[in-house]
Order: sequence, then structure tokens, then C-alpha cells
Amino acid sequence: MRILDNVDITLIKELEKGLPFQVQPFSSVGERVGISEDEVLIRIRQLKKTGVIRKIKARINQRKIGVIANALVAWNVTDADREKAGHLLSAFPGVTHCYERVPIPGKWEYSLYTVHHGYDKEIVTEEIKSMAEETGIEQYVIIFSTEECKRVPHIRIGISGENL
Repeated sequence: MRILDNVDITLIKELEKGLPFQVQPFSSVGERVGISEDEVLIRIRQLKKTGVIRKIKARINQRKIGVIANALVAWNVTDADREKAGHLLSAFPGVTHCYERVPIPGKWEYSLYTVHHGYDKEIVTEEIKSMAEETGIEQYVIIFSTEECKRVPHIRIGISGENL
């Protein structure tokens, strides 16, 4: 196991803040950390190799680009149909997440959930209705978000890309 030094820790904290939108973002990160761009890349590769960093990816503020129709859909499917329904629902292009939760018998029978993002609630609602028709799932609830109360960066960082 690799022991992190103070430069590694400072580098990770800088990466968590995000990369600057420029041609050589790792050069700017290096300046903030006090090391060269080459040293930044070497350390990132080492941190990736040891599993400290998994990947670096873009994260877009959806609301700033007009994505305001964010919906969680709870689907009520039988135990026997759950796996098949999960595969069907997750295959739709408008679904960003699809997961299973344990239902609460007699209180909340929904066991599959999908997440959808769009520019217009009516369009998202129509897409969800089409999914219900195509899958034959009749019982579902659409819950649109009204406000973003908290959004935090991921604690885990990962690296992907040919240069790294």
C-alpha cells in the first residue's frame, strides 16, 4: 500500500476542486500545488495504480444549462418481474440511473427506480408514459425535484484517458 505524502494530499484536494477549462489543465493544477505538470501526471498515474484515484470526469451543473425537469420514477413490479423490468427500464436512453430498493409491504410497494433529466417536464412525463406502455408496467409514480438543496463533489477521484 502506498503512503500518501503531503504533496499527494494537496494534489488530491486540488483535483477535487475540478480542472480548469484550458488546454493544459494539469499545468495549472501543478502551479497551485507547487509541482510541474509532469510531476502532476506521474503522481496521478501512481495514485491511479494504487486505487486511490479511480477516474476524473466532467460534472455539469444541469440547472445552469437548462436541465430543470429532474424526475425520480418509482415502479411497482412483482418480485418475479423485477430483474427483467430492471433490464428493460435501464435500456431506455432517457434513464440515467436505474436501481432496486426493498419495498415496504402495505405502505410503499415500489421496488424499481429510474432517474430522468430533461429540459421540460411535459416531455419527460411523456417519455416515462411511453416507457410504461412499452414495458407494460402500469403502476408507477413520477416525482419531480423542485429545488436542489445540496450537491457535493464526489469524494473518490478517478482517472481515465490515454495520456494518464
